[in-house]
Parts: sequence; C-alpha cells; structure tokens
Amino acid sequence: MTDIAHPPRAALVKACAAIGASARDAVALRLAENEHWRLPDGVIVRISQPGRWTAAVREVHVARWLAANGVRAVEPLDLEQPVEADGRPVTFWNEVPRHEHGSIADLAAVLRALHALPEPDFELGELDPFVRIGERLQAATTLPHSDRQWLLDLHRDLAEAWETGLATSSAPTPIHGDAWPGNIVRTAAGPLVMDLERFSRGPREWDLISTAVRARTTGAVTEDEYAQFCELYGYDVTTWDGFGILAGARELRMVSYAAQHAARNPDWRREAQYRVDCLRGRHGHRPWKWTGIM
Repeated sequence: MTDIAHPPRAALVKACAAIGASARDAVALRLAENEHWRLPDGVIVRISQPGRWTAAVREVHVARWLAANGVRAVEPLDLEQPVEADGRPVTFWNEVPRHEHGSIADLAAVLRALHALPEPDFELGELDPFVRIGERLQAATTLPHSDRQWLLDLHRDLAEAWETGLATSSAPTPIHGDAWPGNIVRTAAGPLVMDLERFSRGPREWDLISTAVRARTTGAVTEDEYAQFCELYGYDVTTWDGFGILAGARELRMVSYAAQHAARNPDWRREAQYRVDCLRGRHGHRPWKWTGIM
C-alpha cells in the first residue's frame, strides 16, 4: 500500500502536463490498485495500473454511452483520453457532487434500466468473474499455507464450472460488473453510476448476485431489503440454478481482495482471516458479519 501522506507523484505530474493542467496542489484521495487524485478545480485523476489501457478506454466510452442513453454516470472530461504516463493509462473525470451510498431501490431501478439497454457500438468485453483473483491469492502471504491452498483449489473448481458453460436465465447484456450501493450512489439529482472498471457484457445474474451475497453471506442487507430489491427488479437470482457458482465467485472475490491487502496492512489481517474461516466452515452458517475494509 502506497503511503498516502507521501505518495509518488511522477505519473500524476506527467499526465496533468499532457492536458495542460498542473498537479501542484493535487490531493491524494485513494492509493490502492488504482490511484485517485483531486485537482483544485474539481477534476479527478484516475491512474490505472500498467497493462490496463483497453479497460481505461472502455471506461470512458461506457460513461459517454450511458449518458447518451439517459443513465446518469460519472462524467469524463471532454478531451481525448486516456493519456499515458510512465506506462500507465490515466483518465480525467468531473468530480461527483456530494453523494451517499444508493438505496436498495436505487440499485434495483438502475440495474433494471441498465440491463434493458441495447448493446453499444464499441466492444464491451466479456465478463470474467475471476479477474485478478489468482494474483490476489498469490499475494495473500499472511494467510496460512493450508488456507491459501484451499482458496486456490476453490478458485480452480469455480472457474472450471464457469468455463464449461454456465447456463443463464437470460441472454448476455451490458452489465456493471460490480453493482453495489457504493458504486450506484445517490446525489441531489438522483442515482448516479460510478466505478465503470468492471463494465462488460455478461449475464444479468452477475449484477444481481452482489445484493444476494450481501444478504445471504455478509449480512449487510436484511431479508426485508432483499425482498424489496427482488420485487423492484422483478427477479430473485437465488432461485436460479447457477446461483451457487456465481455466489461462490463473488465471495471469493471479497475474500481474495481482503487477503491481498492484509499482506500490506496489518489492520486488515483479522478481517481477511475471518472471511476465510467463514468460507471454511469455522464460524457457523451464513449470514456472517463481514466488515468492510478501505
């Protein structure tokens, strides 16, 4: 984890210079897999990891496509982007106005509208529920070897089930890819879609799995809230035959994310281990109480 008090600024300075802006008074907002900086004029600079140029291009295209189709989303600056700085793709966005996590109703309404959109005229890419899980587990050096091996075996089994042809109850559609109330937020003007990094083409079930897992696994959503979500969206993904496989993939993503960052931040090690223990049956049955990190 980069020290947010004294972060390296070389890529930021080069990227800002490329568009005629100054990085002098930029403030680091979040320095994790991607860096987020705020410039004094309300511009957010997103610096992605090397090798993610295609994803950065897609994020900009998706944001503009959503706006053109009446779905409020984060707004990229009106300039040619991404730009390259130290081998990293960099994009520039208007700062999201004051906001809070969206409600269950917001989430259901936005997903219903999103899944009804026609496919765009650019390549969305296909959903990969397991993107970067393998490297995250390899980086999870604070976990006991037996736990890490168990997670790697689970990753293999779930990925094989997905790759052999998981039937869905609907045709592939544009999906957000990481649909939860922290990414579909509420502003004074209504719901707004954020974090387009995982936007892709895939089964709508993947977007719905997140809320189901937050109800059935982490305990972050009550049963009444989940019933409301299903009613407003018009479908309960837990009744689908493939629910267990994609729910397992979502749980594994949440565990591997925590375990990877716990290797660099001791404050997260207890939560990371707790999540592993839950999956391994050491803390009773679902739902558990998983605490958010970062």
